Amino acid sequence: MFGSGMNIAAVTWYILKATNSEVNLAYLTILQTIPSLLLIPFSGVVIDREDRRHLLMILDFGRGLVICVVAMLALLHRVQVWHLYLMGTIVAVAHWMFWPTINALIQELTPPEDFVVANTFLMAGVQGGWMIAGAVVGFMYDHIGLGGVLMIDVATYVVSLLCYFAVRKGRHVVERPVDKLREIERAAMNAAQRYVHEMTEGFNFVRGRPRVLQLGMSWMLFLGALMTTSIITAPLSDRILHAGAYGYGWLNGAWGCGALIAALLTAAVISRIGAHRSVTVCFAVLTLGMFAAPFSRFVILAMFLFLFMGASRSMCGIAISSDMMRLVPKYMMGRVQNTFYFSGMVLQLLLSGIVGWVAHFYSLTIAFCIIGSVFLSAFLLTYGPVPETVEDDGAENLKP
Repeated sequence: MFGSGMNIAAVTWYILKATNSEVNLAYLTILQTIPSLLLIPFSGVVIDREDRRHLLMILDFGRGLVICVVAMLALLHRVQVWHLYLMGTIVAVAHWMFWPTINALIQELTPPEDFVVANTFLMAGVQGGWMIAGAVVGFMYDHIGLGGVLMIDVATYVVSLLCYFAVRKGRHVVERPVDKLREIERAAMNAAQRYVHEMTEGFNFVRGRPRVLQLGMSWMLFLGALMTTSIITAPLSDRILHAGAYGYGWLNGAWGCGALIAALLTAAVISRIGAHRSVTVCFAVLTLGMFAAPFSRFVILAMFLFLFMGASRSMCGIAISSDMMRLVPKYMMGRVQNTFYFSGMVLQLLLSGIVGWVAHFYSLTIAFCIIGSVFLSAFLLTYGPVPETVEDDGAENLKP
């Protein structure tokens, strides 16, 4: 994630300076989202059918190869903006399959009592690596350029692939509960019918469990708003704070530091006030931070806001993921997750166009407020009591 964070930050800054338009940043986000929407309805079934470690290795190899090609073009001074759009689109398709896959693998490998700890390590790596990388780009971009940054990203994919070899050996697929009648019915189906049957099974699971539905909807709002912030963070540094690439680096660094600090405290906070209230508090902080950021005017004040928003993003992600792992059986994790990932990407697609257009043609401040309003909606959704579940929803109790 250190390499990916450097990639995103460098590409965002390159496009902003090459085109001088937030709309072009919105185009990048939209192009990254549309192909992924076509993949996600199928990828959940694949994640639940195949070895998740092998899928991760294939996804990392493919992304690393594409980025290497574009990095060479950049080093030869032949890169064009459309090359970055194409790279971003291909990498994003793999990215949106990567996340539900790695969450499902972590659930598969982790005892239920350690879900919070496992997700804390994951989120510390993700947010710490991603956002601190953004800070590093802010300080290094003028020295090594886009090509140098992308080659660092390629190197991190090589290290990642080597790490996967140490996770385990052989092919492992999560077993399903044994139901002889259903297995006979499945055996009589063709591939398309089995796909529809498995997707329906995932939808029915969510529909009968209000707690899972509430978690998923809050995750949808969380993803949609969070992934859109990349459109407005660089312009905040450039046009309001007048701090250039260095200011962009400081903002990303503050977010990453907040994420790391929160990762150290999340387990204690969740044990004290519970996962549900932790999520509610985090959405409140993200809401206030987004509304306040365009009025900060000074880099140090903006960094303070981004520090707290980064901490809230980290804690919120850990709490939601841990609760989802507890509530969803392992053999269904890919499908259930992808239901809400798909919804979050649709929201991101809509928000990207709106936020980019408003930021460029009307007001960057209003663009921040739009994203803040989405976080506010998530806060209101989780503010009420935890819904009761009509059926047993303990994933650890649904053993094959």
